Amino acid sequence: MNHGEKRISHTIDVHTPSVARMYDWLLGGIENYTSDRDACQDLLKIAPSTQVLARNNRAFLQRVVRVLVEDYGIRQFLDHGSGLPTQDNVHQIAQRSDPLCRVVYVDNDPIVLAHGRTTLEENDQTAILNEDMRDTAAIFDSEPVRRLIDFKEPMAALFVSVLHCLRDSDDDGDPAALIRRVAGRLPEGSYMVICQLVSDDVAVRDGVTRLMEIATGGTWGRVREQREVAAYFGDMEVLEPGLVDVIDWRPDAPPPPSEKRALDWVEWGGVARL
Repeated sequence: MNHGEKRISHTIDVHTPSVARMYDWLLGGIENYTSDRDACQDLLKIAPSTQVLARNNRAFLQRVVRVLVEDYGIRQFLDHGSGLPTQDNVHQIAQRSDPLCRVVYVDNDPIVLAHGRTTLEENDQTAILNEDMRDTAAIFDSEPVRRLIDFKEPMAALFVSVLHCLRDSDDDGDPAALIRRVAGRLPEGSYMVICQLVSDDVAVRDGVTRLMEIATGGTWGRVREQREVAAYFGDMEVLEPGLVDVIDWRPDAPPPPSEKRALDWVEWGGVARL
């Protein structure tokens, strides 16, 4: 452990569902418990497309990182709320194109940190930081960020499928305030990647929000509408194809026709340049 870095808690609450572990189960992972799987089953009753949605979201993350490295020359990434390691993590995708790419993962879930130390920190170009993703000052002033991120060069800040975990508030913990704060710390020419769960169906929005609020013991935000996510981007320059269902963001293969798409909810967002 580096000097001044927070000690990782080894206390893992297996009885309260964790968003990171639920996402792991939805992706077919094994780092989850009965409470997580039960919560996922309840979630699937409200929004049956959730498992497909999670996989679409992961594929979006992989495409975004590859495109930012290969087409826009980005070589450094700050991944907020990174979640449990899985196949093709951010640094693996980026370093496949350029081994010198640097990635700092940010999370404060004990199981994410425990696995991240062995899976994500596999070379000198990567680090995992034990911080709440809302604590921008602590993140940007941390030793791993100061060591790996060159603030004279553009970078990418990732908020992929995490903002729905944050409550609306009147303080700096609000998702919109967080995005503005991080944008203010990024070098000119940097990129912001944002997507979160949205739905046009009030019953899905309210049902999922209520379920997750109860299941996680109040450590969740809410499903939002497209207009709310669009507001996060403010006056940033949104890259083509704009703000979309992530399955439509520069797909590697033709996306599914409308009759085969999710009708309950989607991951929605895009990529913008500062």
